[in-house]
Amino acid sequence: MMMKFEHKKVDLGYEDLVAITKPEGRKYVTPDHNKYYPSITTILSHKSKPGIEAWKKRIGYEEAAKILRKAYTRGTAVHLLIEKYLQNEKNCTSEFMPDIVGSFMDLKPFFDNRIGTIYGQEMALYSDHFEVAGRVDCVAEFDGKMSIIDFKTSLKPKKKEWVESYFMQECFYAIAFEERTKIPVTQLVTIIAVDNSTPELYIEHRDDWVEPLREVIKEYNTLDK
Repeated sequence: MMMKFEHKKVDLGYEDLVAITKPEGRKYVTPDHNKYYPSITTILSHKSKPGIEAWKKRIGYEEAAKILRKAYTRGTAVHLLIEKYLQNEKNCTSEFMPDIVGSFMDLKPFFDNRIGTIYGQEMALYSDHFEVAGRVDCVAEFDGKMSIIDFKTSLKPKKKEWVESYFMQECFYAIAFEERTKIPVTQLVTIIAVDNSTPELYIEHRDDWVEPLREVIKEYNTLDK
């Protein structure tokens, strides 16, 4: 039986943000068209770049490209299926490959049993305080509490210390959402679909990640881009 999710639209003061890709990464144009803010994913990717480069060297660039391409394609498809399901689209699994549907079905109990009212999906947000922007997967009640919810896919289970960038990303979304709407969000929820394994769930508090986020943004702003 398909769930029926309740949606409540919040007023951001704009419908969407224009995103442009530059050599230094993705940027979002503010609604007044006066500022270009780097995306939070671009900022966090700079932090992880040395580790990714070392991994590419270790397994070979061709093999790394193949793995990354597969992960990106799978991640995009799983995200899209989740989005359709939460939007109450009927028969939403019919257009997806069995492996994608399998990953979705692993996560479905989280959606059906723990997600309440949804306030936004794929919502573009920006912060004048941090001068950063991004697009959040989902803002909704999770276990009855207003939350930033991020959906991820992984080929292998991940230790908490490997996914701290996810928490910083979600922390940014929580701050930007409150800036735009005056609605506080303190719970950060990360749901990870893992290939051939049990899904992983991390629940964090926004305030534990404000300082790490601030440091990463500060470091990015000092880079010669």
